[in-house]
Amino acid sequence: MPQNDTLRFVIVGHVDHGKSTLIGRLLYDTDSLPPDKIEEIKKVSADSGKQTEFAFLLDHLEEERKQGITIDTTQIFFKSSKRHYVIIDAPGHVEFVKNMITGASQAEAAVLIIDVSEGVKEQTRRHSYMLSLLGMNNVVVVLNKMDLAGFSQEHFEAVKKEAAGWLSSINIAAELFIPISAINGDNVAKKSEKMDWYKGPTFLESLDTLRVRQSTEDKSLIFPIQDVYKVADKRINAGRVEAGIIRKGMDIKILPSGQTTKVNSVEKYLEKTEEASAGECIGITTADSVFLERGNIVCLPGKEPPVTDRISANIFWMSRQDLDKQQKLTIRCATQETICRIDSIERRIDSSTLAVIAEDADTVKNLETAEVIIKTKKPLAIKDFNVVRELGRFVLVQNDNICAGGIITHSS
Repeated sequence: MPQNDTLRFVIVGHVDHGKSTLIGRLLYDTDSLPPDKIEEIKKVSADSGKQTEFAFLLDHLEEERKQGITIDTTQIFFKSSKRHYVIIDAPGHVEFVKNMITGASQAEAAVLIIDVSEGVKEQTRRHSYMLSLLGMNNVVVVLNKMDLAGFSQEHFEAVKKEAAGWLSSINIAAELFIPISAINGDNVAKKSEKMDWYKGPTFLESLDTLRVRQSTEDKSLIFPIQDVYKVADKRINAGRVEAGIIRKGMDIKILPSGQTTKVNSVEKYLEKTEEASAGECIGITTADSVFLERGNIVCLPGKEPPVTDRISANIFWMSRQDLDKQQKLTIRCATQETICRIDSIERRIDSSTLAVIAEDADTVKNLETAEVIIKTKKPLAIKDFNVVRELGRFVLVQNDNICAGGIITHSS
């Protein structure tokens, strides 16, 4: 099988709309499961008095089986005839939105699943809005449980219109809308004879149409320092190249200090090399005795990202304790970290309806989003999220707990 790329995609949607069942059925229909796993599914399903329940493949925690919900993100490695996949199953329950965002932030594409018997629900809107905030517009929509709607084209079209209208309002142009019955396998890996009115691809075929995120190799160098190691007589500055290429002999600039030097060597484990590109984890040594530490950003002189202590951003608040402008928080962006506070809350927004709750607000409540200005104690190197994701997204932390995720909307 030719393997030209690997795609990481997340499946999101309202609780009990069938995410885990869809993945389990897909693996079953493509012979991706060992025989003992199939027997386990059948036994657990029989013991529960149900037909073969493919969701048990992913809802493997006893607590999840009892409650019928997905608590954590699960990653499944899978392949079609065209390429390899990493499938991320994200929880739909409102209590686990933080886990859903974690899964979605790791993905390059998304599948939004909607139960046609229920239509667009609160978590459907909230999850898709989170995809929009994360810059995700590589999206396929599957309308599940068509068996409960009698495989009706009219019912499908009505829910499709509702979903398309919502997605358009949050600037997501869905690639495809596919009618399926995950529990029975209709239009999952094989065309359904019960929906001959549908002329589009199956879910499996649709996956091969999703685009892999373009490499950031052709962008200007961004190399955040993660750690520094002393090996023999070398001081090796380690990290992951997030954008561009770094080479031996290259002139570099270190932020936020502004120092300049040259790359003396590029270090890879058990490998000799003189350059590294976006996506590679490497170390470098410098020609001069400059001091680098975790949180420094290595870039090219004249092409460096802005360094500022004032950031415009959209945030999603994920703490039961309300956000107010007086509290101190920690902001983490790439490997950078510093104390910060919210200077102003320009708009407070309901994440499931997009209604503006208040302007020039003083507080933000759990599961709300907000447009804010953040004031940091130390300046950070940042970029607009749509330009360089790795310097354009961040988390806010309080008492060692992540309380918000956000993207930078303005970097100059």
